[in-house]
Amino acid sequence: MIKNYFKIALRGFRRHKLFTFINIVGLSIGISAALVIYLIVHFDFTFDKFHKDSERVYRVTTDYSFAGEVGHNGGVTMALAPALSAEATGIEQVAPFYIYNEVNVLVPNGSSADNKLKKQSGIIFAEGHYFNIFEYKWVAGNRKTALKDPNTVVLTTKQAKLYFPKLDYTDMMGKQIIYDDSLKTTVTGIVEPFKNRSDFTAHDFISFITGTTDHYIKDNFEVAEWGSTNSASQLFIKLAPTASAAKLEKQLNAMLKKHNPPKPENKGNTQGLSLQRISDLHFDQVYGGLDGVRTASKTTLYGLLVIAAFLLILGCINFINLTTAQASQRAKEIGIRKTMGSRRSQLIMQFLSETFLITLFAVIISVAIAPVILKLFADFVPEGISVNILAQPDLVGFLILLTLLVSGLSGFYPALVLSGYKPVMVLKNQSVSNSSKSRNAWLRKSLTVTQFVIAQFFIMATLLVSKQIYYALHKDLGFKKDAIVNISTPYKSMNTDKQQVFMNKIRAIAQIQLMSVGGAPPSSGNTNSTMVTYKDGKKEIKIDLQQKFADENYLNVYQIKLLAGRNLRSTDTAGAGNTLINNTYAKALGFRNPNDAIGKQLDYNDKQKTIVGVTADFYQKSLHSPIKPLAILQPGNRKWNNRTFHIALKPQTAGGTEWKTAIAGFEKIWKEVYPDEDFEYTFYDENIAKFYTAEQHTSQLLTWATGLSIFISCLGLLGLAIYTTSQRTKEIGVRKVLGASVAQIVTLLSTELIWLIVLAFVVVTPIAYYAMQKWMENFADRTAISWWIFALSGGGMLTAALFTLSFQTVKAAVANPVRSLRSE
Repeated sequence: MIKNYFKIALRGFRRHKLFTFINIVGLSIGISAALVIYLIVHFDFTFDKFHKDSERVYRVTTDYSFAGEVGHNGGVTMALAPALSAEATGIEQVAPFYIYNEVNVLVPNGSSADNKLKKQSGIIFAEGHYFNIFEYKWVAGNRKTALKDPNTVVLTTKQAKLYFPKLDYTDMMGKQIIYDDSLKTTVTGIVEPFKNRSDFTAHDFISFITGTTDHYIKDNFEVAEWGSTNSASQLFIKLAPTASAAKLEKQLNAMLKKHNPPKPENKGNTQGLSLQRISDLHFDQVYGGLDGVRTASKTTLYGLLVIAAFLLILGCINFINLTTAQASQRAKEIGIRKTMGSRRSQLIMQFLSETFLITLFAVIISVAIAPVILKLFADFVPEGISVNILAQPDLVGFLILLTLLVSGLSGFYPALVLSGYKPVMVLKNQSVSNSSKSRNAWLRKSLTVTQFVIAQFFIMATLLVSKQIYYALHKDLGFKKDAIVNISTPYKSMNTDKQQVFMNKIRAIAQIQLMSVGGAPPSSGNTNSTMVTYKDGKKEIKIDLQQKFADENYLNVYQIKLLAGRNLRSTDTAGAGNTLINNTYAKALGFRNPNDAIGKQLDYNDKQKTIVGVTADFYQKSLHSPIKPLAILQPGNRKWNNRTFHIALKPQTAGGTEWKTAIAGFEKIWKEVYPDEDFEYTFYDENIAKFYTAEQHTSQLLTWATGLSIFISCLGLLGLAIYTTSQRTKEIGVRKVLGASVAQIVTLLSTELIWLIVLAFVVVTPIAYYAMQKWMENFADRTAISWWIFALSGGGMLTAALFTLSFQTVKAAVANPVRSLRSE
């Protein structure tokens, strides 16, 4: 019986090749999108699900409020871990570790020609308790004692083979590895890396006690300091089986208050600790994931699922529309089958088997094109995602479920409608009843409106996101960003003499217009702030003040406007205590006229600084964040605030290579001064563009979804147009004989479908406007939601629809009426 169902279905496909093709293409587009999105979503939602008792594993994080500014940090004070072990209850394991990235690794008698690997990441300082929470398989060494002593290290098998490719794991034990030229360690253990997806990607585990004893590292550890929080200092705990996370949080904050009581001068500032489930770590957008590890956005993933659902719905709508439109052509077949004794359940199975076959063909096509789609979106898709059915049993299950789901959604209603025809009425009238026609026509119109609501929503969203990105990239941010190169000298190799040599040599490069040396550029991802007090004689104004460190050329390199006073001078020493402030800070201090702020004193961490100038406001971060009070200071003797070169290049001639020549010159001098360090540089405008990478990915994704939704909708529209013209062939012939023009015939055939698109525009406009407003709330400075976004969307959709309809309506309108009237 089932064999006959499929045989009859294949015969039907051959008779209706065009409609079958439209259905397969529509479904395959929706299914391929769903498949790729499933791979992305499944990839991200399976991180760190394999750890034993993962529901009891938490990360301790820090929250603080500083002069009204709320902040979050994924790290904790180093002093917390030993205090937890000694004082807290309800904890089974405490595992602090310190992230130690961008480290030069020297392996005596190791793998590379010079035995040195530069800027390695994935290196942490950890205790043995780390391996009690996160269970690795040990290949060599003892878990309990491997990290007990100072200057010991445990490696993953992959990293061990990188360092010692010719040795067996047992022979690697006792070998020496040197980190940053001075930290000597001995290999005491080898473990296998996690085979499942995990954010815990460390491969070198140096004993934690080393960081508290080594003269080079211990300054960063600050194990007795309760007032300092570092994102590199991570703390994970495992609760006891009966313990409560809420109760432990109360203990944590009581402990913090006990060891770091609030100071009177910090009244109003708060600091607290909270627990974050390990399952939330991969999606964290507040505290940030582990340093150097990619995090995913649940909002983005849910958005992807919505897009997949919409595209699937569009394909299913096409199928339902075209199948119900063809109902009258199959009425006689249904009547004869019922007269011969077919039950309604058998007819439903017949039609569902046809839908299943079409869906199966679409799934096969989708699996074939999915790798191509993944390559097209390589910048958006996380590494490690592939379409390998043999190695991914979950993918096979998803495809089976998807095939059944789409078959059911697409085929159930048409099967119910077609199988419900009464054989007497069908065979007597050679047609279905008027009521059935009315119901089918109403359903087709509703589904068509739904299609174009979805398509126009995508168009409007794409236009707005593109407009906001253009606005962000072209807005006057208050500083120059083009033709500026940033180069940072090595932090761990900071040497005043070397930096001065580097500076003197690059000054001689002809392509340099101006150069400044200091800290971060005007707008960056780095934040440096401190509490500053201003006393005007009546009250104190205490503000968390953002800081930039710069020399006298900084304003000129970035062309930041000076509103009042003077610039910093090379003759201003660090002890002179002169500073620039921005206009936002001047207003916050109560000065409407910037000139009134000149000469005023700021209590700057118990030091007095004099305001010598007020600059125009500029954005310190992306447009997501508002402009905040800011001071620009000379870096003084603090090397870490004086290691970035800001180089303004001379204008480049059209098609010229002056900038390329300048970069080559910088690199040559760098290798002379810092031969052991890799040369890196960035163009500042490219760094600004990176602020909006997420929005650019969203725009790319929406453009893709928009194109597909328009294509699927127009395919369905073409199918309906073909059906409509075939049903009205004789009417068209009669009208032409009576003198109707081609334009009148085209208008007649197109009017109803065009009105459906207009109705869809009316429905979608308020929905899209509301969604746009919600999305734009993510930006402190945003573009307007212009009327032309909606007009262009509606006009574009209408144009695409008219173009699609014209293929069939014009063909029907110019056909010879004699042929249509002569045939029955």
